[in-house]
Amino acid sequence: MKYIAFEWDKNKNILNQKKHGITFEEAKTVFYDDNARLIHDPDHSLNEDRFILLGLSTNFRILTVIHTYRKNDEIIRIISARKATKNETKHYKWRR
Repeated sequence: MKYIAFEWDKNKNILNQKKHGITFEEAKTVFYDDNARLIHDPDHSLNEDRFILLGLSTNFRILTVIHTYRKNDEIIRIISARKATKNETKHYKWRR
């Protein structure tokens, strides 16, 4: 398995957990799902490329993780994470 480094804003992690019930610690496990689906999301930021990752966490929940890449793609910065919607879940399962 390739080593992946992660970073996130600590306060954003706390807010995300309160709002969505998902920690960024759990969200980072989605990046190790071999069936995860990566979608470029150019519409939600003018300052950086953002991406959506749909995948299964180690807690067996299908999550939507918004992230960007930093330092020549060596670091993944998690921006937000939530439980996947019904449509996102269908997309994930259909593509498996």
